[in-house]
Amino acid sequence: MEQIQIIDAKHHVGETVKIGAWVANKRSSGKIAFLQLRDGTAYFQGIVVKNEVGEDMFQLAKNLHQETSIWIVGEIREDSRSKFGYEIGISSIEVVGESHEYPITPKEHGTDFLMDHRHLWLRSSRQHAIMQIRNEIIRATYEFFNNNGFTKVDPPILTGSAPEGTTDLFETNYFDQKAYLSQSGQLYMEAAAMAFGKVFSFGPTFRAEKSKTRRHLIEFWMIEPEMAFMHQEQSLEVQEQYVAFLVQNVLDNCDYALDVLERDKELLKKYTQLPFPRITYDDAVELLKKNGFDDVEWGDDFGSPHETFIANSFEQPVFILNYPKAIKPFYMKPHPTREDVVICADMIAPEGYGEIIGGSERATDYEFVLEQIRKQGLDENEYSWYLDLRKYGSVPHSGFGLGLERTVTWLSGIEHVREAIPFPRLLNRIYP
Repeated sequence: MEQIQIIDAKHHVGETVKIGAWVANKRSSGKIAFLQLRDGTAYFQGIVVKNEVGEDMFQLAKNLHQETSIWIVGEIREDSRSKFGYEIGISSIEVVGESHEYPITPKEHGTDFLMDHRHLWLRSSRQHAIMQIRNEIIRATYEFFNNNGFTKVDPPILTGSAPEGTTDLFETNYFDQKAYLSQSGQLYMEAAAMAFGKVFSFGPTFRAEKSKTRRHLIEFWMIEPEMAFMHQEQSLEVQEQYVAFLVQNVLDNCDYALDVLERDKELLKKYTQLPFPRITYDDAVELLKKNGFDDVEWGDDFGSPHETFIANSFEQPVFILNYPKAIKPFYMKPHPTREDVVICADMIAPEGYGEIIGGSERATDYEFVLEQIRKQGLDENEYSWYLDLRKYGSVPHSGFGLGLERTVTWLSGIEHVREAIPFPRLLNRIYP
């Protein structure tokens, strides 16, 4: 008898198999007990028929408590009525670990309660589906960059400087000097690109922002590619190809999870159509003003309502190009014909999910970068290694950063970014 995971059920229809599972819920109807089970790969139904298993086994099935772990033996059958599509006719049950008074019951619970029990909430079908989509985005990320000639390089998490200044940083003591938890690996990826050509990183980043919005986390994960000998226009093509690739792979490989979340798959398919629309910052301001956003002035950064309106005007991810220099970091390349904007772009996701990518062409002139560092009041000694990149064979290069959790939130169709990471770190939450 083969031990399987239920996700492989389609290969075992009509076979008797063994599965390790947990009891998510149960109900009985006369001489039949219906067990809602999960084995870590999917949720599925087990059916126990009294006349087939005997009185003792049937009573055991009826008395199982929520989240009790069990071994089951039975025959895999097709089940067209369920989202998963398969069930198991159970012939025997062995209890592995008892569970009593499981705190998350099928009734409604408040968000704070669920967050306090996040270590258990992850077991629920909705959270399980979101994590499956997250996992697929990570898997597809590695596939995309490996297939396109990128080398993965891991930047440090502890740094002596910050790519975007020293605000919103977590400071720590590093023996006899100050260090910070990384906001971004970008500066190090620029160094890596000068060594390997095309690189990407994937790792945690930290922002000490006192924000409670549905789009913000204190600790989150970023995918940050950097590409030597590449201008911004080429980088935008990589960005849209990458995002379309992620959407297509979620559609191809997360059908069950999308069904659990009741995500509109036809809508997601629209997000694979390239190229994505583009609008300049100047035109975006005009678009907003014409549509009643009187609070927007040229030079302002866009807030959530502004980004939502712009994205919904195109019904696809949209690039907003060339933001004002004053609201962007020091390392961005100045526009060739304008003093007031830089060569950059944010990708805004539709349906109100906001910015998922920020990127730019990087400034390559040593004196210009040094001047910007000084203007922003940064310690140029801390950036001397970064300035070296402009002294020894500088080339045009571009890069971007994609926020994993925001992308998971968007593709899952959920409301809050806190559900897009296994154990979220929020302004007032570091437990569990």
